[in-house]
Amino acid sequence: MKKCAFPRLAAILLVASASLVSQAALAHAHLESQYPAARAVMESSPQALTLTFSEDVEPAFSSVEVQNSQQQKMSTGKVQRNGREHNQLIVPLTQPLPAGNYQVNWHVLSVDGHKTKGSYDFSVK
Repeated sequence: MKKCAFPRLAAILLVASASLVSQAALAHAHLESQYPAARAVMESSPQALTLTFSEDVEPAFSSVEVQNSQQQKMSTGKVQRNGREHNQLIVPLTQPLPAGNYQVNWHVLSVDGHKTKGSYDFSVK
C-alpha cells in the first residue's frame, strides 16, 4: 500500500514558511531601552532623551516627539543617531521641561526598511 507524499510535503512547506515569517517579524527595530526610563520620575529635566533599539535605525526617516499632559509639543532639537551606536537615537531638549507628566511618541525606520512606532511616559518633579 503506497502512502501519498503530498500531505507530508505540504506540512514541511507550511512549517518552513511560518519560520520565515517569524524571522521577518523579528527584523523590526523594537525599543529596547530609553532614558528617561518608562514611568520614571525624574528629579529634574533631562537634557536629552536617548532611545535604544534592537536594530540600527535611519535618523532621517525617524522622529521623536515629547508632549506634556495637555498634549502640547515640547521643544526638541534634531533627532541624531549616536555616532558609535547606530541603533541609538539622541533627542536634545532645547529647554528644560517643567514639572509634570510627559509622553514620548516615536517612530523609526530600521536600516532594513521596516517601520515601527510606540510611546512611553515619564514625569519630572
